[in-house]
Formats: sequence, structure tokens, C-alpha cells
Amino acid sequence: MTWTEISDDAALTALLGEPTAAARGKERSTLTDVDRDWLASTPFCFLATADAEGRCDVSPKGDPAGQLVHVIDETTIAIAERPGNRRADGYRNILANGQVGLNFLIPGRGDTLRINGRARLVSEAPFFDDLVVKGHRPLLAVVVEIETVFFHCAKAFLRSQLWHPETWEPEAIVPRRAVLAQRLERPETSIEELDDYYGQSYEERLYVQP
Repeated sequence: MTWTEISDDAALTALLGEPTAAARGKERSTLTDVDRDWLASTPFCFLATADAEGRCDVSPKGDPAGQLVHVIDETTIAIAERPGNRRADGYRNILANGQVGLNFLIPGRGDTLRINGRARLVSEAPFFDDLVVKGHRPLLAVVVEIETVFFHCAKAFLRSQLWHPETWEPEAIVPRRAVLAQRLERPETSIEELDDYYGQSYEERLYVQP
């Protein structure tokens, strides 16, 4: 079957149609009280970045609700870096291209809060005191100067039934994390060792720098 590719804006608009006035005009440039309440309630977000050549990366970020996002002012937010695998793909992208996109989720909610803006990396600032979790101070934070902020509707979550527990079968097809790690990343390590690594002690080390 022949593919039909959409290669310009006019063809895309002809296929999808024009956005409604409400959809077109919902972008804002500053945080409202509702936005602040959302950011105080979210424990999870996705951070999208791109390097100087446009190669993209999306990284999940998570902390307890109320500690994921620090609102500096109505146009500036900060997200702490927590211990990870030290690849720092998104952070290297920010060094080359500061434009970022963020999508903030609240469990059980289908709508999300989207923020686009320009980011920089900060290794120390007075607000780091507000980013301490379980006694651990972050090594750096992503500070985002907001360009646009708006709420996104729930259709994707409704279609996917993401928050419906009856649809959850996390290991029905894809094996558990220890099996994936041995198969794709650490073939020299036994399943037993990896199960232990990704077990309870893994959660206990979430804020400890490896």
C-alpha cells in the first residue's frame, strides 16, 4: 500500500481542520493561581529537550507532590535533579539548546498542564533549601523561564484508560525490570542479583547519589 505523506502546513490543516478559538487562544505566558495549585499537586512530569541538531529526548521526573516543582515567580519554575544513571541526556541538550517542553500529571486526572519555555542549569541557589527531600539536597536544578502555559484535555488518557486499574497488566507481555536489565544491559549479572538490586533497597536509595 502506498503511503501518503503530509509535508506542509496547508496539507495538515486541510486534513485536521482549524483549531477552535478556545483551543487557539488558551496559551498564557504567566502562571495563575490554578496553575500553581496544579504544580503543587503533581508528583510527576515529562521533560522534553532537543540538541543543537534537533535530536530529541524525553525524560520522566518524579518527586512527592509539593516537592517536584518549585515556583520561583509567575514566569519561572525549577525542577530538582535527583540521583540517576548520570547519562544526563536532557541536561546536555539544554546546554546546547535551551528550549524545553514539560507535561505535568496528577494521578487519576485526564487533563495535564503543559509548560514550554527556555531552560538553564543551576548548581546552587537559595531556593535549593526548598528542594531538599529526605534530607538530600539536589546537585542541580533545571530553571525554566515560561513562554507558554496551558491545560491539555483528557482525550488521550480516556482513550488509553491509563488510570483504570482493571486494565493494568504490567508483566503480561513485557517481563519485569530485572529480566529486561539482564537481557539488554547487564548480561553478566544473575537474575537473582538483579531482582535484589531492583527490590526494596532500590526504593531506599532513591535520593542517595550512587
